[in-house]
Amino acid sequence: MPNKKYQVELTEKQRSHLLERLGRGERPAAEQTRVRVLLKVDEGPEGPAWTDDRTAEALEVASGTVAGIRRRFCERGLTGCIERKSPDREYDRKLDGEQEAELIRLACSETPDGRSQWSLRLLADRMVELGFVEDLSHETVRQTLKKTDSSPIEASNG
Repeated sequence: MPNKKYQVELTEKQRSHLLERLGRGERPAAEQTRVRVLLKVDEGPEGPAWTDDRTAEALEVASGTVAGIRRRFCERGLTGCIERKSPDREYDRKLDGEQEAELIRLACSETPDGRSQWSLRLLADRMVELGFVEDLSHETVRQTLKKTDSSPIEASNG
């Protein structure tokens, strides 16, 4: 067996923690799969030291998935490997409260000539025309209106 760049060697404490976590069965399926992979590729004294291919076949995942779990274990440790990583980025709000109120007011207003209802793109363009924002995407309009009960667009969806 060739030397692997990322070797998983679990301590007895880590191994029992993983077995306990798996035994409860209350965790998400993807998390349970990561636990099972770690238990199979464990190259410690009590581990079976399965190859990536054998583990992937047995657990019905890609061998790249197994390699990625090995890598994350070595880089982030046990908890960082098993639990889902929270996103690195935070998104700033595109509209403040006043701008949201104007968008809702606009969406509830009379539609432009030749239109039976407001489209998301039309609302975004009108908000820019009226000077409430410099630029605005239709997706931001959709997400903002989805949060409210007063959206005439929402009523036409179902």
